[in-house]
Amino acid sequence: MFSIGDTGSDHTCAGFARRDFLRVGALGFGGLSLPWLLQENARAAEGGASVVTGKSVILLFMQGGPPHIEMFDPKMDALENVRSATGQVKTTISGITFGGTFPRLAKLAHKFAVVRSYGSKNSGHTYESVTTGRNPLKASMGAIYSRIGGINNPISGLPTNVLVLPEAVQDGLQLKSNFESQAMPSLTPTGELGVSHRAFSPSGGGDLKADMQLRMAVERFNDRRGLLDGLDLLRRRVEASGEFAGADTYRQQAYDVITRGIATAFDISKEHPKTLARYDTSGLFRMEDWTKFHNMSRTSNLLGKQLLLARRLCETGCGLVTVSDCGWDLHADSNSAPGLTAMEPLGGQVDHAVSAFIEDVEARGLSEQIMLIVTGEMGRTPTRNNRGGRDHYGELTPLLIYGGGLKMGQVIGSSDDMAAKPASRPYTPENLLGTVMNVLFDVPKLRLRTDLPAEFSRIASYEPIAELV
Repeated sequence: MFSIGDTGSDHTCAGFARRDFLRVGALGFGGLSLPWLLQENARAAEGGASVVTGKSVILLFMQGGPPHIEMFDPKMDALENVRSATGQVKTTISGITFGGTFPRLAKLAHKFAVVRSYGSKNSGHTYESVTTGRNPLKASMGAIYSRIGGINNPISGLPTNVLVLPEAVQDGLQLKSNFESQAMPSLTPTGELGVSHRAFSPSGGGDLKADMQLRMAVERFNDRRGLLDGLDLLRRRVEASGEFAGADTYRQQAYDVITRGIATAFDISKEHPKTLARYDTSGLFRMEDWTKFHNMSRTSNLLGKQLLLARRLCETGCGLVTVSDCGWDLHADSNSAPGLTAMEPLGGQVDHAVSAFIEDVEARGLSEQIMLIVTGEMGRTPTRNNRGGRDHYGELTPLLIYGGGLKMGQVIGSSDDMAAKPASRPYTPENLLGTVMNVLFDVPKLRLRTDLPAEFSRIASYEPIAELV
């Protein structure tokens, strides 16, 4: 944790020690706004900027396996134990309906694309088959971007590969650990690219818990020059001591985020109150009503703020942001909510947060620059089990794609009458990775790079989802 505090120990009327006035374990939520101190980052990969398009991708990953039928393929003409348990809602695309918990997205269907013939071919709670597209390096999309475009954005200095957990937007949040948290490393694996390309998590943890402190009188926080002088002194002291000589890139990034003034990118309180209110999903349900179920113990009602933070990071130069949304293991067993009742909070939150994101990005004129992917590690069985839930299933998986300059306003492919198999050209995580590569990089130029492992030529050749490009 990075702490900035005074030399005293007395407390404010709010009950906080003044020495804890600014604690940046979550990087930037102490309310401090620093100016940009660096315009160039020497650690960016040489030549990387020549192949990057300047676009960004956000991967909203619904951990646990969201049901494709209740999401975007309701099959209301199928048998009772197959059709959507949440009903359906008409969309702005003629003849197309979504599951009943997505009324806001239904009104925006002409703004994004849904792929009904996509399947992860995965039926367990591991995520790498989707997040890596099964590439030979076994590295996530974010790690690939970091290796090609540089660990940090060459202009802003922002880490280019970031993981946004709920803990990143609510200081002090302590969610329970379950199978989803244990599988978290498979959400952003670095594979053969090495740990220097792992996702930077602004929620802290790991090496971020190293306690780096800047001590100064609390009154000097009101003196901008004094604060900057103090930060410069901290930088010189740390660098002179060689503290970071053997530190990994991840700790160095934590240090840079503070001393270069880019912590503000992680601070959603800088947004206009109306924007914050539109994204806010905290009032949709009480977390404690659902986290009591083991399979939902990492569920939060903070997805809207997570997506808002992701948008801010993309605007500031992040290449790939992974947003974690847990709780989608809908077996309806003793560890789960009854039937498919969890679709109300989980589906309702995705509906609210993603629609807010799309409207916001459209209003900002960023639809060409930011691509959003909404998916999970698998789908759910076409037939509901005898408890009213659905079990693991990898033949079909929900997939929504927005922006990035791709062709929107369409439903791509179809499933059979039971929503059990693709009834048209099947798409897989390899095609999803191919689509992402075509958004983030100038693929022909990428193939000419000689400073990358040979496997990158294969990855650059992955076929995108044809209807999108």
